[in-house]
Amino acid sequence: MLTEALVVSALLFAIGTLGVLLRRNAIVMFLCIELQLNAVNLAFVALSRYVGIEGQVFVFFVMTVAAAEAAVGLAIIISIFRHFRTVNVDNFNLLKW
Repeated sequence: MLTEALVVSALLFAIGTLGVLLRRNAIVMFLCIELQLNAVNLAFVALSRYVGIEGQVFVFFVMTVAAAEAAVGLAIIISIFRHFRTVNVDNFNLLKW
């Protein structure tokens, strides 16, 4: 049971990483980051069964951070879309000197 959950978690994390690296749409990249966070949550829950309840406590904190990140991230993406009329990350360079 633990091995299967960790394999699924690793696959989800790898898919999320590939999505962040290969896609240029900010919304898709944002969703892939959320997929990575959920993969880590799955690993924490799977390991908490054998190690202790601390893994589920970490999941609670990760979910709290993910909710705040979702609100702030979507606000930033909407602001960028209003300014540049696109969410393609190749078309804007706000953080470059």
